Amino acid sequence: MTFGLASASVELGGRTVLDDVTLRIAPGSVVAVVGGDGAGKSTLLRALVGEVALSRGSVDAPPPDRIGYLPASAGSWAALTVQQNVDFVAGVYGVPPGELGARRGALLERAALTSASDRPASQVSGGMRRKLGFSMAAVHAPQLLVLDEPSTGVDPVSRIDLWRLVTQAAAAGAAVVLSTTYLDEAERAASLVVLDRGRVLAQGPVDDVLDAFDGVVVRTPVAQRPEWSWRRGRDLHELLPPGAAADRADAVVPDLEDVVVALSLRSRAEVPA
Repeated sequence: MTFGLASASVELGGRTVLDDVTLRIAPGSVVAVVGGDGAGKSTLLRALVGEVALSRGSVDAPPPDRIGYLPASAGSWAALTVQQNVDFVAGVYGVPPGELGARRGALLERAALTSASDRPASQVSGGMRRKLGFSMAAVHAPQLLVLDEPSTGVDPVSRIDLWRLVTQAAAAGAAVVLSTTYLDEAERAASLVVLDRGRVLAQGPVDDVLDAFDGVVVRTPVAQRPEWSWRRGRDLHELLPPGAAADRADAVVPDLEDVVVALSLRSRAEVPA
C-alpha cells in the first residue's frame, strides 16, 4: 500500500494554491518536495495530513493516529522539558506506558538529545528543537511521516542528525514525505516533486528529473537576459531560449539546482501572475 494525493487541488481565498497534484509515497521510502516560496509545499503536506480540505481530488492516508506530522513551526511546547514533550505526544497517540521508556530513550539517543532531556524546550537550540519535533512526530511509529522543512535554519550538524533520523524512520518501514529548501537533501530522497505556484513541474527519481530537462544552461559573467538568470558562485547561470545549441562552449551540465530554478522561471513565464 502507498499513500498520497490523487488529482488534488486546493483553493483558498479564491486562489488556487494546489493544482491537480498527484503524489505517491511508498512505505520504506523518502519523497522530497521542493520549490520556492509560495510553491505550495506546505499546503500539499497539510492536505495530506488533513489540515487543509481539498477542493478537488482525493487523499489516501492512514488513520490520524498512524500519521506523524512535524509542522514548519518548532512543533514543541516551550514550557515543557524535552522529555515531557515526547511523553505528552506519546500519551495522545496511545503509546503503551510499558513501551514509552524504550521508545523515548531510543529516539532521544538517535537525536543526540539525551543530555538535554530535562531542559525546557525553550532553552535548547533551534536544531535541537527541530530534532525534538521529529522525535515527537515519530514516537508512535507512524505509517506515514510528514515533515515540513525539518532542517531549515538549523546548524549543519543538526541537519546531518535530522537526515539520519529520516532515513532510519524509512528503514523501519515508514512512508516519509518532506519539504526542503536544501537540494542536497532532496538528491538523497528516493524521488522528488518540483512545485511552483501549486503545479507539479517535474516528478520522479532525481536522475529521471535531470534526464528529462530539455533546456540549455550556460555559465556567463553577464547575463544577456537577466530575468532568465540566477547566481551560482561568482558566475551567473542563464537559461537560453528554445532551440539554442547545447554544444556551446559556455554550456554547463545542469545540476538539480539549475533544473529546479530553470523549470520555475519557465513556469512563471507561461502562467500569468
